[in-house]
Amino acid sequence: MGGFFGVTSRRNAVWDVFFGTDYHSHLGTRRGGMAAWSPEAGLQREIHNIENTPFRTKFEEDASELTGPSCIGCISDTDPQPILIRSHLGVYAVSMVGIIRNMDELTNRFLDATYGHFEAMGGGKVNQCELVAALINQQRTFEDGIRFAQEKIEGTVSLLILTDRGEIIAARDRMGRLPIIIGRSDEGYCVSFESFAFEKLGYSYVRDLGPGEICRVTADGWETTGKAGERMKICTFLWTYYGYPNSRYEGRNVEVSRGANGRLMAKYDREHNGIPDVDYVCGVPDSGVGHAIGYSNESGIDYARPFIKYTPTWPRSFMPTRQEVRNQVAKMKLIPVHELIEGKKLLFVDDSIVRGTQLAGTVDFLRNNGAKELHMRSACPPIMYGCKYLNFSRSTSEMELIARRTIKTLEGEEGFGHADEYVDGTTARGRAMREHICKTLKFDSLEYQTLDGTLSAIGIDKCKLCTYCWNGEE
Repeated sequence: MGGFFGVTSRRNAVWDVFFGTDYHSHLGTRRGGMAAWSPEAGLQREIHNIENTPFRTKFEEDASELTGPSCIGCISDTDPQPILIRSHLGVYAVSMVGIIRNMDELTNRFLDATYGHFEAMGGGKVNQCELVAALINQQRTFEDGIRFAQEKIEGTVSLLILTDRGEIIAARDRMGRLPIIIGRSDEGYCVSFESFAFEKLGYSYVRDLGPGEICRVTADGWETTGKAGERMKICTFLWTYYGYPNSRYEGRNVEVSRGANGRLMAKYDREHNGIPDVDYVCGVPDSGVGHAIGYSNESGIDYARPFIKYTPTWPRSFMPTRQEVRNQVAKMKLIPVHELIEGKKLLFVDDSIVRGTQLAGTVDFLRNNGAKELHMRSACPPIMYGCKYLNFSRSTSEMELIARRTIKTLEGEEGFGHADEYVDGTTARGRAMREHICKTLKFDSLEYQTLDGTLSAIGIDKCKLCTYCWNGEE
């Protein structure tokens, strides 16, 4: 995923950006970067690999050396950024969040048309930010260039640009799949992916940018220079999984949404299957915890933590690119509380079940530590499609998704024509899929949140939410 944070102020902005960017570390573990501007030093930039060392540790010395009243920072799970660009628009730093699906097509088209070049990374890959800049630079203004780039790009691109005049240009992706929020202090303004990142620094909420909206931000205020579109499809997984519990998107807090989701799951179980007779309700940390607390409160069953994630050194385990490394990280970070596992009947709530590989390891871990029964609840419906707009559920094949793989096992390719029935746990096909996954992953029972339940828990108009990975709807 990734995230970014920017400040333009009447004083040095670097330390605010240092701390604000660090508060986005839950969104990526590969690279971090900062770019600052001052009238004396111009644009300065630092980028570091943060796979084995946190952003805060890597950039503390840089934050003492960078200087300026305007600064941007980013956490990137893909390419090094922000990058510095010199063009007819001036010298500027650019950072992005999102993914470009048609990278090769756009790169080749640019090279064929201009006989230009890109700096190549390992394997000849082109930095996504550099491609975005190349598209922007084909137009006469930043606003026209951003519109042009976003029209050509398949995928999702939200941007922060720091100009050589100290302005920050913030551009939310065309469909608003990702958030951009403006905050204000007595000395300037900030732009952030996460709302809580600026609240701790003394900034107050001003507004969310609309889908496709472009704003120019200075220490004196902000101005919309590119009108927002009418249609929004913000990623529902921000509330289900990606978002930090304190985060607020479109006015709806993540933790509140997860608690509501868990309560709805417990009500569904009570009405359809009966709530299992278990000793404890538990959350798969971290993003399953809020859902599980909601389930516990509604069901009246005590909440417990039978294993603890060792957070000092192990961040979210989906981040490594190699599956075997993700599996090993998932195994290493979970430490059991034997007294809460041995001989106990446990109901776990997880944010989602994607491939099932990490969950299988967790189940083996719990069984090996003496769990008597293991019941699983997913806080969202079965995932049927790999995300093509962001990095969630990234896969080389949709057959890596356990729900899709199970349907093919049960019914072959023909089964995909009955996906709606498989999603619904009250149908024969839906029950068959759940029973098969239970046997595969060694659960005693399994149920998924319904799509209506997922959307209801978030509490904003469902037409504004992207649900592609569940129902394939654009």
